[in-house]
Amino acid sequence: MLSLVTLVCASCLLLGAQGQDRAAMWRGNDRSGRCQYTFTVSSPTEASCPTQAGGPELEALKSRLSLLEVMVTRLTGGQTGPVDQQQGLQESYSEAMGEKAELQKEKDRLDRLVQELQRRLEESRQEAERLRSRPCIQGSSQQQDSGLRPGGGSSVLSHLLPSGQSSSLRDPSWHYGVPGYQELKAEVTEVPVPTTAGIEDSTGCGELVAIGEPMTHRKADTIAGKYGVWMQDPEAAAPYGPSMAWRIDTVGSEVRQLFGYEDMEQLARGYPTKVLLLPEAVESTGATMYRGSLYYQRRRSRTLLRYDLSTESIAARRDLPHAGFHGQFPYSWGGYTDIDLAVDEQGLWAIYSTNKAKGAIVIAQLDPHSLEVLKTWETNIRKVTVANAFMICGRLYTVASYAAAETFISYTFDTATKQGKTLSVPLKNKYRYNSMIDYNPVQRKLLAWDNYHIVSYDVRLGRQQQRA
Repeated sequence: MLSLVTLVCASCLLLGAQGQDRAAMWRGNDRSGRCQYTFTVSSPTEASCPTQAGGPELEALKSRLSLLEVMVTRLTGGQTGPVDQQQGLQESYSEAMGEKAELQKEKDRLDRLVQELQRRLEESRQEAERLRSRPCIQGSSQQQDSGLRPGGGSSVLSHLLPSGQSSSLRDPSWHYGVPGYQELKAEVTEVPVPTTAGIEDSTGCGELVAIGEPMTHRKADTIAGKYGVWMQDPEAAAPYGPSMAWRIDTVGSEVRQLFGYEDMEQLARGYPTKVLLLPEAVESTGATMYRGSLYYQRRRSRTLLRYDLSTESIAARRDLPHAGFHGQFPYSWGGYTDIDLAVDEQGLWAIYSTNKAKGAIVIAQLDPHSLEVLKTWETNIRKVTVANAFMICGRLYTVASYAAAETFISYTFDTATKQGKTLSVPLKNKYRYNSMIDYNPVQRKLLAWDNYHIVSYDVRLGRQQQRA
């Protein structure tokens, strides 16, 4: 077929060049059996060949034949070249498809690996949740407590959270895994618990001798309620009565919401009747309520604020002289609990420390109207070695452990005699992470916040004795 096409093309070329239809073609085998083609073209000008050597026409014919051979060679080469290229492309395509199949296998293997890692991660998360919800077994009250590892919660109280509260969990101020925030236990000498003989249950202002079982009133449902402070005003003022309960969730970097409940039943049900937005953020769990005002420490400062509930505004502010703040002298559980405000039968107090006191607890009695410091006392117990503290009848009491299930009141300091001594009054941390304890002098109860739980304790005081 190729030869025929070649011959046709050559014939057309010769005929076109001559412009006449006088060409003849002969094909036959030579002696060696090879095919030969012979073309005969009549000369338009000569009747016969004048010489043996030929003339210009013969030379022109040779040139045309040479051109024809070149064209045939090119056509033959053009036929085989694309075939080789096609074969090369086919081989490359086959290799590419093989590589694609290998890559797909590798992708499937990596997908299975990712799924396995995700499954293990989910199992680890569930195990962490189980460990977080499981009480830690404490060998004794002297055992080292672990750092904070916050857990999640449901969204039942999500409508009570301040705007943007969820993002505050990334705040490094609430990560207490570092050793500096681990509990350092006070070295105390245990003494026998006094007997109840001669104890006055509801009158007098003697020394603390017994603390009742914890009563749980409410469990917070979100991480914002891991730590907090709750209060009842012992000398409530209009427009709120003495049965009003107040709560502040203190997990976060911008704590400003104060929730009010008309009574303890409403607190237990979790439906606030009043929500106030404080003009300045709260630092930690040291707030207290007294005579119609909320007293608290402004965030990242030693400034004390009195927030008037009736006018819903700041009524007084004052720096607590030389007081450490924002992690200088906290309680052993951390939480930036450098300044702890308290109320008892004798009025408003601040529990803190200074550089001059070298970390020892300093007690200051404050003017509840102006926040002026009326008098101070320096104790001989370091603030970081105790888990918490409160005031009863002008006496300071410290808690040995915030996480041990069975702990005790380890130390007391009497502001009247300026004397301190060790104690061993049992106290139960039912939920094993007590971040706030305050005293209500009217109800004769301790109010506490223990690992999401709002709890209270009845207290018993000994017979009042003459104090110098």
